[in-house]
Amino acid sequence: MTTADDLIGLVRTYNPRTNAKMLAEAYAFGEQMHDGQMRQSGEPYFTHPVAVAMLLAEQQMDDATIVTALLHDTIEDTKASYAEVQKRFGREIADLVDGVTKLTNLQLHSTETKQAENFRKLFMATSRDLRVTLVKLADRLHNMRTIKAMKPEKQAQKSRETMDIYAPLAGRMGMQWMREELEDLAFRVLNPEGRNSIIRRFITLQRESGDVIQRITADMRVELEKAGIQAEVMGRAKKPYSIWRKMEEKQQSFGRLSDIYGFRIITATEADCYRVLGAIHQRWRAVPGRFKDYISQPKTNGYRSIHTTVSGRDGKRVEVQIRTREMHEVAETGVAAHWSYRDGERVENQFAVDPVQWISSLTERFDGDEDHDEFLEAVKLEMYSDQVFCFTPKGDVIKLPRGATPLDFAYAIHTRIGSACVGAKVDGIRVPLWTRLKNGQSIEVITAEGQTPQATWIDIAVTGRAKAAIRKSLREEDRGRFVRLGRELTRVAFENIGKKATDKALSTAAKMMAYEDVDDLLWSLGSAEVSAREVVAAIYPKLAERRGDEIDQGRAIVGLDSNQTHRRARCCQPIPGERIVGIAFRGQGVVLHTIDCEALVQYEEQPDRWIDLYWQDGHHKSVNAVSIDISISNDTGVLGRICTLIGEQAANISDLRFIDRKPDYYRLLIDVDLSDTEHLHRVMTALEADSAVSSVIRKRDPALANVKDS
Repeated sequence: MTTADDLIGLVRTYNPRTNAKMLAEAYAFGEQMHDGQMRQSGEPYFTHPVAVAMLLAEQQMDDATIVTALLHDTIEDTKASYAEVQKRFGREIADLVDGVTKLTNLQLHSTETKQAENFRKLFMATSRDLRVTLVKLADRLHNMRTIKAMKPEKQAQKSRETMDIYAPLAGRMGMQWMREELEDLAFRVLNPEGRNSIIRRFITLQRESGDVIQRITADMRVELEKAGIQAEVMGRAKKPYSIWRKMEEKQQSFGRLSDIYGFRIITATEADCYRVLGAIHQRWRAVPGRFKDYISQPKTNGYRSIHTTVSGRDGKRVEVQIRTREMHEVAETGVAAHWSYRDGERVENQFAVDPVQWISSLTERFDGDEDHDEFLEAVKLEMYSDQVFCFTPKGDVIKLPRGATPLDFAYAIHTRIGSACVGAKVDGIRVPLWTRLKNGQSIEVITAEGQTPQATWIDIAVTGRAKAAIRKSLREEDRGRFVRLGRELTRVAFENIGKKATDKALSTAAKMMAYEDVDDLLWSLGSAEVSAREVVAAIYPKLAERRGDEIDQGRAIVGLDSNQTHRRARCCQPIPGERIVGIAFRGQGVVLHTIDCEALVQYEEQPDRWIDLYWQDGHHKSVNAVSIDISISNDTGVLGRICTLIGEQAANISDLRFIDRKPDYYRLLIDVDLSDTEHLHRVMTALEADSAVSSVIRKRDPALANVKDS
């Protein structure tokens, strides 16, 4: 076990003026309090607090944080009290230890509303002293490093908690190295086969192409020497979980994933960063859309760097990060930079920004009346997101998460602006509200008096602030509409099982489901917070369990008048399971679109034609054609095998067209009749798994918006 002298020696390497006596006393007190306690691995329990303290010392933290690490379990797990810790080490350290104890007692693994309550408490506690969170993160990191000693079910629980909460929290606080290690350790438990498969592919790739990192690093050094720039070049393969996440996000296999290598270039000055960028872009072709300048527009946690992706050797894409030494220190240590010491003095890093501003703004944003699940959703959105920087017409910078829309931009300015938004212009061009914003764009929000948030905005907005404001407005202003829609949904659902949705039946359901009254239940149903099947199950559980007959096409849509006809739009081909909206055409009925269909932009200024619609709850017939764009190798029997795969998933091919023919591959457009999104997923998964298939995507074409089925 690491001794007190070892720990003090490490602290002295960066803080010669450390209070060695206090560190030694804390070590002795902690060892005494934990005497006789053992970890599940069989080691003395005190090895854990010591390891946590060593982790924080490696980050060059102050004495108070190191002492807190040594004592962080004493109040919770030993006979030591807050008063005794305060008497021996002072109130500052006692408060820190108490704060870590409270965080430890939060049941963050719960999936119930209590999780959101505790999440709120976590951020409220964190906003008072972030060193509490630093100790807790180091505590979690050491526990994850030694997780094999736990029971399998406990390993899974801790790993999921780490993946959902602690890893993104570490990343949002700027401690990227810790986020990556926490993710990888959790990934090893949650999906060992996935992680091992990626490692095996890396080994195969290295065997086939040699040490790519060493070759590209050498190439970069040559280019920098030619330009007369002194800089340090480092390269590495990305972590297995990072690769896995990219594969999932892009729906690509390992072989088709390009940017699996990352390189960092550390310069002496900020000006050299841009000189390096020029040298890199002159030598290698830059990949469009992959350039980000976080030096001129830093992240809220102080992160500064230039990111670019270029096509390197053999056409392989590589990501390059360029920054100065000071920027690199902030990028590595994040919030810990605020308590870092060097040569006995607190380090004053000009680029270090205290993330307490972010956490404080988050805790202030949601008042005590906010729904817990909405708070939890907003917190996760904030933590997982990267950022884009957009400008108002006056030149003010608005920071938003990646993937944000003009709606998020409007709500970021003011809730009143967001609620009155009817459209937006990006760089002077009118765009739909669901457009994804990019760095550097200028946004003009168009408002109209009398406009109120629409239910469909929930699916368009990305930020927690916008979603919370939209939900609040919908609750206040659209209650009546949702109650009417909920009543229609229950009527149809009850008719499907041969019952009537009487007032007494609905009152009983509301009581069984813990709603205050029938209107509350109907509002929740109309706003899609609960399903009609759940309401039926509250009174008739046996009837709700029955699958029932397939839904007739004439009853597939809820929300239409009895005399209205409907058809699916050819552009987006909506299917059951997707959120839909109807556009009314005089004399032609209603055309169904998916909520994210690009063709809807042409109807944006005609809100009177929009109709809120829902798919009937239940089993739909396989009559909904979806076009699948597929590329296959030009080998004997491949096309026949593909058709067989589709048939094995109980799907019918209604049309098949060749788009492109090459000597080595074919590209086809196959129309497949499906029942719902789950059916589509099964077909797509089966096709992707075939070795002769190089790509499979769902085809959508906005140009077909006004084309009717023949």
